[in-house]
Amino acid sequence: MKKLLKAVVLSVFLSLPLSMAFAGPVNINTADAKTLAAELKGVGPKSAAAIVAYRSKHGPFKSVDGLRKVKGIGVKTIEKNRDKMTVGPAKE
Repeated sequence: MKKLLKAVVLSVFLSLPLSMAFAGPVNINTADAKTLAAELKGVGPKSAAAIVAYRSKHGPFKSVDGLRKVKGIGVKTIEKNRDKMTVGPAKE
C-alpha cells in the first residue's frame, strides 16, 4: 500500500508544470509580461506589458516599491503581491 501511495504522489508531482512545482517569488526585473500577469494578483496583460516597457526604458527596479512609477500599478497592487515579488538576481 505504501508503494502505491508513493507512486501516486510522485505521478501527481511530476504531472505539475515546472513553474507550479517550484513556485517562488517573481523577479520583476527579469520576468516577462506573461509571467507577471499570470503570477501577480491584479496585474493583467496590459499592466504587465507596462512593467516590462518601463523596465526597458528606465532600467531595473531597485525595490518592489519602484513599481509605483508604472502607470496602472498602485500601492494596493504592490501590497497584495509584496511577498510574491523580488528584485534580486535571476536564479539559474
